[in-house]
Amino acid sequence: MAIVPLFKGLSPEEQDEVATHARPIRRKRGETIHRPGDDVSHLLVVHKGRVKISHLAPNGHEQLLRVLEPGDFIGETAFVTGSRPDDWATALADVELCSFDHSDLGSLVAQYPDIAVRMLHTVTSRLDAAERLIADLTSADVESRLAGYLMGLPAKHQDGRLVVRLPLAKKDIASLLGTTPETLSRKLAAFTDAGLITVRGRDVVITDSAGLESAAEETVS
Repeated sequence: MAIVPLFKGLSPEEQDEVATHARPIRRKRGETIHRPGDDVSHLLVVHKGRVKISHLAPNGHEQLLRVLEPGDFIGETAFVTGSRPDDWATALADVELCSFDHSDLGSLVAQYPDIAVRMLHTVTSRLDAAERLIADLTSADVESRLAGYLMGLPAKHQDGRLVVRLPLAKKDIASLLGTTPETLSRKLAAFTDAGLITVRGRDVVITDSAGLESAAEETVS
């Protein structure tokens, strides 16, 4: 429980108490965790692996909303409002999750109000991220969105340059940025031709950080 931001405000003893209410769930890569309309009566916390949250349009197009890392959770909307999910949750790799029944979660929130405060903080952060994404989709072109995405990835220094690793398959990154895999590949190639980056598999060497940052700041005229 120590890695879960939702429970970090609790003492070790209190975290141990919370853990007694958790039920482990495992899913293989590609397996569905929940789908739209499922009767979800539990909060799921990612322990290992990653989970993608997405919408599926009537034409079959998948729009990636976010990716959950260890410590992240889903199911809070059903807990607060009783509504069923309108999105898909799918394992990006083999995942281990901790499940908390809503009845148990209600008791824990009543006993440890800090859990509710941290849950609200996380939901607010998600809303802020969604609003920024909407703003980017309406005010910036694909090149700007891609440049901003690359600049926002965790970077390491290698031979005096910044190196970032693409955390998702290109089709998922394209979905997240509101474009197609083909367009994403063309824009990466354009950045390479312009001397801004070098792509090595899933590693991207940022050869001109100032130029890439400038590209990220461009808006649609």
